[in-house]
Amino acid sequence: MRHIAGFLTLALLSAPAASAQVAMPDASQMSGISLPAPELATGTVSVRVVRERMSNNITGQSVSVTSNGQTQSGTTDAQGRVEFPGFAPGAVVVATSAVEGEVLVSHELVMPARGGIRVALVAGASAAAPGERAAAEAAAKEPSRQGVVVLGGQSRVIGEFQNDTFTMFYILDIVNNARTPIDTGAPLDIPLPAGASNAGLMEGSTTQATLRGDMVRVTGPFPPGTTSVQIAFSLPDTGTSYTLRQRWPAAFEQPFVAVEKFGDLQVRSAQLPTQETIDADGGKMFVLANGGRLAAGDEMVVTFTNLPAHSMTPRWTAVGLAALILLAGFAYALAPARQSPRRALEAERVRLLKDLVAIENRRRAGRPKPKDAERRPEMMAMLERVLAELDEAPGGGQGAAA
Repeated sequence: MRHIAGFLTLALLSAPAASAQVAMPDASQMSGISLPAPELATGTVSVRVVRERMSNNITGQSVSVTSNGQTQSGTTDAQGRVEFPGFAPGAVVVATSAVEGEVLVSHELVMPARGGIRVALVAGASAAAPGERAAAEAAAKEPSRQGVVVLGGQSRVIGEFQNDTFTMFYILDIVNNARTPIDTGAPLDIPLPAGASNAGLMEGSTTQATLRGDMVRVTGPFPPGTTSVQIAFSLPDTGTSYTLRQRWPAAFEQPFVAVEKFGDLQVRSAQLPTQETIDADGGKMFVLANGGRLAAGDEMVVTFTNLPAHSMTPRWTAVGLAALILLAGFAYALAPARQSPRRALEAERVRLLKDLVAIENRRRAGRPKPKDAERRPEMMAMLERVLAELDEAPGGGQGAAA
């Protein structure tokens, strides 16, 4: 399977910011970093101010944003957020705030063409980070306790067409939001959908995950933070429509499906009401669909229609021509010696059949030669003439049968 990192990056950036903030224990790494937020109105910057960790919102805090020499100011609400609308796509914005003498400055934030961006300014993060890390490491060594995990972070379902085959990727983040290991009481079992074949666990998956037949099992306990499971499989016999039915063993915080768009391909799901079509790297287009939280055990149902389908006629034509060649060679090997003119006709028949098969194979592979289209009817006419002459030649009656 070819590399999909380019699209995975695009999919991550297309995620709503709420899910991007799951399981981020070191707030200092997030301070001043922009996160695309397609759920915000286009041209909107949302600034959040917190102290030391993401759970400590600072309310009533003055915040300024500057772009092209113009400055706007606002005050954070109860969630520690303040929004600034009206920036043009491509505008460069810098957010600042001073918390008890500490000046917080964001990176340069570039406004996207659609949606807005979010940024967090974290006061006291550098001083608190070593203590936070030490506390997290100590908690991770404690005995596991009963609890639940969720599919969060950057969990995605991605569909691409590879070698004319519909290929699916499950990029799953199993998130433990506690500070200690969590024992879910039973493994997390992910049964692959009907028609799945060539399944495998991709590089980057946890060693806690195993694949047996059409079942992926992930055993606990789950450490604090994120446990990654990445699954790939193909759906070779979808036809023009396919309904994906997938039951998840843990709550799916924000279901997200991205499918490579060919022609009039459509994605339909009552659970994924929000959709958009975007351009990806390499000139491809993808349909992005997302929806609300699915509970553990819920079945996600997504129907893909107008899938590119390929006629079986060319394949069977090529198989038939190959069979004709084999039968012709077999009949020739068993037949008694014939007069020289008949042997010449039989040799011509085999040559024409081989050439016709070669033309058909090139056409199916999408690499026809410039003159194949005009040569094929000529060669079919020549083959009919040769077969007729074989019927009339001494020892005839074998042309059409062969």
